Amino acid sequence: MRLLLMLLLICCYSVSPAQTENTYTLNQIKRLDSIATQDVPKGAPGIATGIVNNGKIVYERVAGYANLVDSTLITRNTRFNIASNGKQFTALAILVLIDEKKISLTDDIRKYLPTIYPRQNSKITVENLLNHTSGIRDVYDLWSLKGLTWWEHSFTNKDALELIEKQQELNFDPGSKYSYSNTNYILLTAIIEKVTGISFVAYTNDLFKKLNMPNTSFEDNYKNIRGPLAKAYFNFNKWTTYNWIWNACGDGNIFSTLADQLQWEQILQGSTDNNIKRQILERSQQLTDNSTIKNYGYGLEFGTYKGLDYKFHEGATGAWKATVIRFPNKETSIITLTNTGKSTPNTQTRQMADVIFNLNADATYVITKPDKVGSFVSDEDMIGIYLTEDNFTFQFEKREGNLYLKRIGRNDVQLEREADNILHQTYDPDFKQEFNRNEKGEMTVTAYYTSHSPYTLTKSNSDWTGYNYQALNGKFINSETNVAIKIKFVGDKSYNIKAGSQRSTKGLLISPTKLLVDNYVLDIDNASAPKMFLLSADRIERVKFLRQD
Repeated sequence: MRLLLMLLLICCYSVSPAQTENTYTLNQIKRLDSIATQDVPKGAPGIATGIVNNGKIVYERVAGYANLVDSTLITRNTRFNIASNGKQFTALAILVLIDEKKISLTDDIRKYLPTIYPRQNSKITVENLLNHTSGIRDVYDLWSLKGLTWWEHSFTNKDALELIEKQQELNFDPGSKYSYSNTNYILLTAIIEKVTGISFVAYTNDLFKKLNMPNTSFEDNYKNIRGPLAKAYFNFNKWTTYNWIWNACGDGNIFSTLADQLQWEQILQGSTDNNIKRQILERSQQLTDNSTIKNYGYGLEFGTYKGLDYKFHEGATGAWKATVIRFPNKETSIITLTNTGKSTPNTQTRQMADVIFNLNADATYVITKPDKVGSFVSDEDMIGIYLTEDNFTFQFEKREGNLYLKRIGRNDVQLEREADNILHQTYDPDFKQEFNRNEKGEMTVTAYYTSHSPYTLTKSNSDWTGYNYQALNGKFINSETNVAIKIKFVGDKSYNIKAGSQRSTKGLLISPTKLLVDNYVLDIDNASAPKMFLLSADRIERVKFLRQD
């Protein structure tokens, strides 16, 4: 019994160095503890979190189980998959090679990878890969387009490279815009291997040794992942885990511990010895040299949080999630690692920032409802299809006297009126829709919710006179992925869509030349006689499909 009580105490109240450092008040520590454990109920997987300030670890907290089968508890030395937070270390490896004059930011990547994009005349630089301005499509979205659920496979970096070698087109001209793509960092691993002559994992393991991070490593063979490991758990009325069989890495698939991640933050704040040059470490925390975009650098995002400049990254793969946020002007970093699908480390890590910096934790930084009631808008004027510039869509329709909101890929929700121009979701009143007319006289709807900033969609007003809905029927093929899509009109601007052997889904024509299918947008070349469409989604753009029949 005594042993059991000791284990429970370890599970619920781990070491808090802050209590000895006196960096924070007891009330702040209590609030930090509450935030850290808010998504860790009894008998659940959990969290490892910590804060580094002025080079010292001033707060640590672990809670929950690493493994529910053998009741192993999470400790500061439990290994989590920190996913895309690994990009900063891939970028660091590139910076070391740049310092050794073996790579240049301005090198065209075909210097090292001559088999990709041989017909692209535009220069694609190493820097374009680092800050996601290459225009190269995301391999995970390409696998999804091919009907492959990536985590059910054991694809390697070689598999990713073979897929990219078949790509002829880019999302956009390199350097012209930012679009996050995991492919960029997988290609960086291939460049590192080409330059060093050893595997990416071997090279970065040596890097982690120099950083004194002994329990951190990218993993290119899931059979060799060593423990102690935090198993990842979803909760579908009961905790459920799964086997991790993924091998591609560099964009993520890096396992690390809270102890190692805190060590990394101490290194960046200059308080811990290591064998990497200080100027390389400092450069890793800046934007890339020639960057025209200001939100992404060396595997790190840049922004502001409640008026404070900060650098951050989120990582999520399956039920593993991780967040790092750094406030350079306050010499403070906060780390959160979790193995539970119920937690939201991106939110709770920022809640911890609210506590330690005494920031306003209220929702005043996110507008959650209209500030006033506007002019009356009738149901008939509300009905229709609304779009954002990036093709996110709302469709309002009336059924049996009630208004409904339809969104592709989600269940329809019933709405009810709360004011002259404001609706809300019947069973979730915090989700509000405010209707107004813009300066062009177009109807708009602004969506409000507690978890995001408001966004506005504009009503689509297309002329459908004489439109031939049957003209789009047919089979279209993309030669880069060998994916075939069959389209058949089923009535009321709706189409039946079937891609390869995947199950059929529905498509909605929102303008004479634009069809929405789940999370895909199909831009049709010619409404009267379509011969081609360009498919786009989150991280792939302008994937060309040509008519076959």
